[in-house]
Amino acid sequence: MIPRHKLVTALAEAPVAEVHLASNCSRVSEVISRIGDKWSVLIVMQLRTGPRRFNELKKLIGGISQRMLTLTLRGLERDGLVTRTVTPTIPPRVDYDLTALGRSMQAPVEALGSWAMSHLDAIEKARRDFDRRLEK
Repeated sequence: MIPRHKLVTALAEAPVAEVHLASNCSRVSEVISRIGDKWSVLIVMQLRTGPRRFNELKKLIGGISQRMLTLTLRGLERDGLVTRTVTPTIPPRVDYDLTALGRSMQAPVEALGSWAMSHLDAIEKARRDFDRRLEK
């Protein structure tokens, strides 16, 4: 069998350390795409003060659809960042909370949010300048 794809060929010919690095990059990319999407960040920020119910999260996070909230919570739970606790009442009560792993994400997420808040004006100015240059 002859690998025809360039990446497969390159990995087949690469030293073991490079193959390991490429494999880790792919795995890190998956994690970053989960914790870096806007809905995950907003959910983590809302759960930092303690458990929340689904509808409470939906109200606190403006603009998120029920489906997107469900999918994002499921992904965060799958990645071990959020727990889902069902209390058998009528109707059933479902609470979401950060795990220890999810809480360890809190500081970097808050730092990124803080950075964004303190640089909003500079970013908006850069965007205006860029758009003006494109108009010419």
